[in-house]
Amino acid sequence: MAHGLYEDRLRELLHLLKYAGMEPVADHLGELLARQVLAVEGMPAKMLVVPVPLFRAKRQQRGFNQAELLAQAAVKALRRARPEWTLTVATGVLERRRATQSQAGLTPHKRRANVRGAFFAPFPDKLKGADVLLIDDIYTTGATARACAQALRRAGARSVHVATVARAQRQEMIQPPATHAKDVPMHEDVALWDAEFVPAARGA
Repeated sequence: MAHGLYEDRLRELLHLLKYAGMEPVADHLGELLARQVLAVEGMPAKMLVVPVPLFRAKRQQRGFNQAELLAQAAVKALRRARPEWTLTVATGVLERRRATQSQAGLTPHKRRANVRGAFFAPFPDKLKGADVLLIDDIYTTGATARACAQALRRAGARSVHVATVARAQRQEMIQPPATHAKDVPMHEDVALWDAEFVPAARGA
């Protein structure tokens, strides 16, 4: 299922952040994420904000994790808007314990297989009973988000909400689109996905 648009200006901004290393772009994108979180009724007032981690070697090669920059920027904006909320950026509670192939160009089935077992929560005591806001840049098939959410739930997280800056169109999951769809205002092209559909660990 297609979950929205990842194209034009928003795609350009994400590429500037992710591949050109223009870290200040994260501030604007984080503001967009914050707006969407604020628009969702019933969000917990206390949350651990967890960026999707990179494998250690990839992080060293790139010099930063774009999801972490987005999480930090979103939290800044959320704290300004909701000073009564308790938000903690928790970068160590979820780890990518093995290198994975780039998801770009993979079929949905291959994406799921690629990230299966790749994520691990090394400190379950920090997650027990916690409400988690998982942050990533792009939501395509949901394979990465689901794998992360499953690891977090198995470690004891009470709920996991997934917020991403962009959503990929179905044709972009496998190959670049031949034509662009109708433009969508950039401030609307941010998705928040409720991942409470992720089953709790067996025996929990």
